[in-house]
Amino acid sequence: MGLFFLSMCLTYILFSKKLNKYYVGYTCDSIDKRITKHNSNHKGFTGGLGDWILKYYEEFETKKEAMDREQEIKKKKSRKYTQT
Repeated sequence: MGLFFLSMCLTYILFSKKLNKYYVGYTCDSIDKRITKHNSNHKGFTGGLGDWILKYYEEFETKKEAMDREQEIKKKKSRKYTQT
């Protein structure tokens, strides 16, 4: 009998005080690693600020579920929805 490892994926919301903006994403990696990447000096929307903090996350069993939830949140295009 083989070993089965359950890999959870997350949809998450980050907030930057410097930009006063939210960022919605997903990962199947460690959330700590992902936030470290967002806070690094990489190119892209979240890069170079270093002040992104985790405000919310949801766990999913599959990458597809996490991606679908990310898109559902982004389609709302509502700061009020993101803040709740």
